[in-house]
Amino acid sequence: VSMQSILDAYSVMPPVTRAYTTACVLTTLAVQLDFVTPFHLYFNWELIVKHGQIWRLLTSFCFFGSFGFSFVFNMIFNYRYCLMLEEGSFRGRRADFVYMFILGALFMMVSAIFVHMLFLGQAFTIMLVYVWARRNPHIRMNFFHVLSFHAPYLPWVLLLFSLLLGNNVLVDFLGIACGHMYYFLEDVFPRQEGGMRILETPSLLVYLFDEREPEPIAEEERPGGFDFAEVPVEGQM
Repeated sequence: VSMQSILDAYSVMPPVTRAYTTACVLTTLAVQLDFVTPFHLYFNWELIVKHGQIWRLLTSFCFFGSFGFSFVFNMIFNYRYCLMLEEGSFRGRRADFVYMFILGALFMMVSAIFVHMLFLGQAFTIMLVYVWARRNPHIRMNFFHVLSFHAPYLPWVLLLFSLLLGNNVLVDFLGIACGHMYYFLEDVFPRQEGGMRILETPSLLVYLFDEREPEPIAEEERPGGFDFAEVPVEGQM
């Protein structure tokens, strides 16, 4: 893969995917170059509240470990499913997508306080995978050309894969739980009898992130008060 093809792929990324992917790569690069250490980045509620280290609310979602197979694997999944959500079910709804990021992060941070999880990026990736998978139930997946299944099973296959590798499956469980909470409140509950949409995107996010099309100019507002409709077309004078 050439550097130019990477730059071309980067330039066409939708904005939310580009911003999060860039933050993850730059955070990991900063650790590799010894500008910071993981001890400056991990999630610690006491340091955030009592010492004002609020950057940990962001950096704990952006560090995926040192460069290597695990980092590449996580970044591919992160980029792929973030991109497919932004260009799929959230197309034209950027504010809703940002709101999902915020809600998912809040769900995870509250959970992390009780389960003592230090880095939340992998769980966040699983959450993105879960939401995408539930919204695309009929897509067939092929995992390393070994397993074939429908998309909703993908988060559980990844959990099994983590278990086989000896990783902490609590990370996957947390991502699945937060993804299901968002999916249920946004996609399931509003469609049930007596249900309603609870996760209404705040108007501030809509104002900041949604693209607004320019309003058409009314006839009477055209410059100079000139009636352009009366201008003769060449050849019809």
